[in-house]
Parts: sequence; structure tokens; C-alpha cells
Amino acid sequence: MHSAVLLIEFGSIILGLGLLGRFAGRFQLSPIPLYLLAGLAFGEGGLLPLGASEEFVATGAEIGVILLLLMLGLEYTATDLVSNLKTHYPSGLVDCALNALPGAAVALLLGWGPVAAVVLAGVTWISSSGVIAKVLGDLGRVGNRETPVILSVLVLEDLAMAVYLPIVTALVAGVGLMAGSVTLAIALGAAGLVLFLAVRYGRLISRFVSSDDPEKLLLVVLGLTILVAGVAQQLQVSAAVGAFLVGIALSGEVAEGAHTLLSPLRDLFAAVFFVFFGLHTDPSSIPPVLLPALGLAVVTALTKIATGYWAARRAGISVKGRWRAGGALVARGEFSIVIAGLAVAAGVEPSLGPLATAYVLILVVLGPLTARYTEPVATWWARRRAPSRPESAPRTAEAEAPVAD
Repeated sequence: MHSAVLLIEFGSIILGLGLLGRFAGRFQLSPIPLYLLAGLAFGEGGLLPLGASEEFVATGAEIGVILLLLMLGLEYTATDLVSNLKTHYPSGLVDCALNALPGAAVALLLGWGPVAAVVLAGVTWISSSGVIAKVLGDLGRVGNRETPVILSVLVLEDLAMAVYLPIVTALVAGVGLMAGSVTLAIALGAAGLVLFLAVRYGRLISRFVSSDDPEKLLLVVLGLTILVAGVAQQLQVSAAVGAFLVGIALSGEVAEGAHTLLSPLRDLFAAVFFVFFGLHTDPSSIPPVLLPALGLAVVTALTKIATGYWAARRAGISVKGRWRAGGALVARGEFSIVIAGLAVAAGVEPSLGPLATAYVLILVVLGPLTARYTEPVATWWARRRAPSRPESAPRTAEAEAPVAD
């Protein structure tokens, strides 16, 4: 009987997610806010709480986080990461300062303590690579001059997670300074070792994993990823970091093949993860934190726009391209929820989960809008504030020259 109820509940969840994803696709929106709302509707304090499938959904959510980070690692080679770090690290530092500090400040002002401040700093810092990549494709901006700048900022954020996540894991677990230092040292050592091996022996690693049979390739890559993630978790390092490093270590045709095979699984279990996060958030706990979430969303939307503008200006991009770069970086999503989920699971601060949920809901909807309209609005505002040119004034060669976007 329990098995039948589990199948009915889990089947209903998957069917519902598919319908919500289709609905979001019609309006060219990210389905993440709808997945979160579905979790809120069927979780603690929701319309129809689920019982039998909760444990199964929890396991699926954990696999979802692992696959999200694995697929992220597959997007980059170790050489790309090292090159981006050397070239664009100032933009990464500005990104961290402008967007992490507001989250930390709000947590401290609310009296949540230093651990919650570090967690909320990460929630407000990390942009959503998945949402931003989809928006750039939808807007036809993949080939724009500012797009490499946007991707560089995202790569630096993703690389920073290999350091940040172990710190958060140690803090929310309440370990001492010595144990936390050991955890961080292990994480940094593992990341450094994987990067070294990937740069030096990446072809050999990929050749070992490679297979012409899609089934064998899927099983080897998925099994290796979950195994490494489990070992990382056992060493008190985030399982997500382990999965991210596996993705970096794979390159070439293996990475492309694994990406194609694992994309449907990633989408399935990532959706389950967002539902799981919503299931553990009581809807009645969101209204008290809605105002701080809205204020934080507005502030960090502006700081992300400033980050993208500064990074694009540093790369020599035109003014219009700078505004487009800034507007594209606003969206938060999967990784903000991953970070908040660590704190929620550890019981750090009861209000942190609801605030993170409301914050992501706001910015995952606002992000595509800022990507589309920041540049036109900024251009309109600049023209409005510019002094009108006298009709008799001669046009200079500089004014006649076209500006590259």
C-alpha cells in the first residue's frame, strides 16, 4: 500500500513539473519559480502536504544538486578556468564585494548572526548560470561582444564555489576553527589537485572514461560523479564541490557526450530539488520576510548591473554593451537555493529559507526582464538627460561614426 501511494505521489509530482515547465516555456520564463511555488503548495503548511514520497524526493533532490554542479563543471575545461582567473579576477572581486556584502549586512541587521550572514552573502552573490544562458540564447545575444564578459563573471563565481561551499558546510555543521580549517584545506587541496591533473592529464582521464556506447558512458560518468560526491561528503567537503571537480576533469568529446546524455537527468532531478526546497518552507513564514527580501532584491539587482557594467567597461565594450552585460547578470536561481538549502538542513536560522525562497522568486522573474530592458531604458534616460543639440550645430566626425555594440 505504501509503495502504491509513493508511486502515485511521485508520479503526480513529475507530471505536475512537466506541465509547469511547459507553461513557463510558452511565456519564455524560467520554470524555477513555478517549481518553488509547487513545493510551497504541497509542503509544510501547504494545501496538500505529501507524506509517502518525501524521503524519496529528498534523495532525488540530493542527486539534483550533484548533477547541477557536474553539468556546470562540464561546461569548462581546467585551462579555461585558469585563464579566466588570471584575466578577469578583478571583475570577480568587484562582483563578490558588491553582491555578497548586502546579503551579509541584511542578515546581521536582522540579528541572525555571523553564520547566517555568510550563507546569505552567498545567496545574493551567485547569479544563475542556467537562467542567464537561456536568456542570452532567447535574446539572440550569444555572439555579442559583451557575452564573453558575462560568461567570465559566471565562471569566476562557479570557481569560487569550490572554496565557498566547504566553508559554508563547515560553518553550518558547527565545527570548530581547527576542524573547519582542515575541511577548507582538504577542499582547496582537492580542487588544486584536480585542476593540475585536468590540465596535465585531462586527455588520459577522458580516454579512460570514454566509450562509444552511450549507455556505458552514462553509467561510468554518473557512477564516478556520485562516488566522488559521496567521498567528498564523507570528508566533510560539499558533495557539490566533488561533482563540480569531476566535471572539470572531463574534457573534449567525453564532456560533450556526457553533457548530452545527462541533460535530461539534470533537468529532472534539478526540478525535484526545487520542489524539495519548497516542500520544507512553510508558506506562512514568507510574508514576514517579504519586505526584506524585496529590498534585498532591488539592491542586489542594481549591484549586479553595476558589476556587469564595470566588467564590460574594463573589457572595452561600448556603453550599450555594458548595460546589456549588467542587466543579464541579475537573475539568481539554482545555486542560491543550493546554498540556502545547506543552512536550512542544518537548522541555522528558521527565517533564512523563506527569505531565500522569496528572494529567488523575485529575481528569477526580474532577471529576464532586466536582461531585455536595461539597455533600452538606460539609452532612453541618457537621451532625456542629454542637452538638446542646436539645429544649426555642425555634426562632428565622431558623432557620425558608428559605435560598435
